[in-house]
Amino acid sequence: MTALIVFLVAALLLLFFTFMRRRSPGVFRRIEAYERLNRAIGLAVEGGTRLHISIGRGNLFTARGGSALAGLAMLRRLTERTSLSDKPPVVTSGDASLAILSQDTLQSGYRAAGAEDQYRFTTGRLTGLTPFAFAAGTTFVARDEDVSANVVIGDLGAEAALLADASESANADLIAGSDNLSAQSVFYAASQDPLIGEEVFAAGAYLGAGASHEASLQTQDVLRWLIILAIFGGIVLKFLGIGF
Repeated sequence: MTALIVFLVAALLLLFFTFMRRRSPGVFRRIEAYERLNRAIGLAVEGGTRLHISIGRGNLFTARGGSALAGLAMLRRLTERTSLSDKPPVVTSGDASLAILSQDTLQSGYRAAGAEDQYRFTTGRLTGLTPFAFAAGTTFVARDEDVSANVVIGDLGAEAALLADASESANADLIAGSDNLSAQSVFYAASQDPLIGEEVFAAGAYLGAGASHEASLQTQDVLRWLIILAIFGGIVLKFLGIGF
């Protein structure tokens, strides 16, 4: 019952903030990684180079797929903004369902930009089904396809070190974040401004993907404060000897 109430409250807050954001855009704190990503998009389009987006290998039917969904939301927006580039972005993943969704997301992005004829299904690639097979296939893309920036958002493990090394070897920018602690530790050392924690899930809002993405951040903030108040309320009631 409690879970249902939380779900309904979150849904109502999301609808409310989505409506409000359509009337007045939100203002968010500065995240350096997303500012670097915006610059990388412009440089790729102007310089005729390519963006490489990797959305990891998280299975969408498990809890590990959340960061991959954030990556897909980001991918749609990146595709729209780079649709006129000489070299289209390439997407890599380590899960079959993610590969199919990445191809569909790429096509949707080109369609939204009015450039659907530029879409090539070969730009959405399944590079391996095991951690290091995925890393081996992905590093090939990062090194050998004229990539100027590698954007890695998704579920990865220690193999993230190979992706970071490939980006460094190619002298390409690395913008990275993950929900996996092993990958976070790698990116913290290898990336100039890694995305940590909830910053991974803010990609859509910071890239202008729509009012619903901005509303989701505000919904998270409200729910976070409600949880904090509930914890303090429980402490006070316990101190007063009032049971539940």
